[in-house]
Amino acid sequence: MKRYILVAIILLFATNFLHAQIYEIRQVMDLYNTNQIQDGEWKNMLTEDDIKGSPYLNDEFIIGTIFTTSKYQFVDILLRYNIYNDQLEFKTTANEVQALATPEIVEVVEFKDYKMVYIPYAITKKNKNGFFIVEEEGKASLYKKLEIIFKKAEEPGAYKEAEPPKFVKKSDSYFIRINTEMAKKVSSKNELLQIFPDHKDEISTFVKKNKVKTSKLEKLKELVQYYNSL
Repeated sequence: MKRYILVAIILLFATNFLHAQIYEIRQVMDLYNTNQIQDGEWKNMLTEDDIKGSPYLNDEFIIGTIFTTSKYQFVDILLRYNIYNDQLEFKTTANEVQALATPEIVEVVEFKDYKMVYIPYAITKKNKNGFFIVEEEGKASLYKKLEIIFKKAEEPGAYKEAEPPKFVKKSDSYFIRINTEMAKKVSSKNELLQIFPDHKDEISTFVKKNKVKTSKLEKLKELVQYYNSL
């Protein structure tokens, strides 16, 4: 009898745990309807054929999943990330393209090899929200921010040919976030040390010993992994 009671208790705890992790699964039409309510209109993303380069992380739409903060899981969604506008786009069953009107509902986005989040971050004394690629997760999380700029057409000049308008990819930048604090950009070693006030000495020693550079992704990953192990 005690054995049956023990099994029942284990099953009860397992059921409660699974329930806490479950997302209500929804399809693309539910995402479209939600987006229309929030947005009020379509946000079709149009690009000119004569513009060189691309504003997208992935030019083609890729099947993915959106996990929301309300615990909805939108599955089998055709997704594309517009780096230039910092917008997540999706295709409806009618083959229409729409930008996600309320990105703040996003907890995690997964498509192909990409895992993205929409989080608050600080840059040049301004607080913003945006999409980041997840590189490392834990008490401290490491994110990569992609950036593309638009350059207008240039007229021909002396010894110089005319140049068409184009999208130009800039170097990736890296941000570190402690728990749910605002993500902070890592531009210098001094900024890096300020992110970890609780283990500043250990981090300083690790940075020097391992020759950590703020522009090197793998070195930053090692640093964040080290901090999370402390």
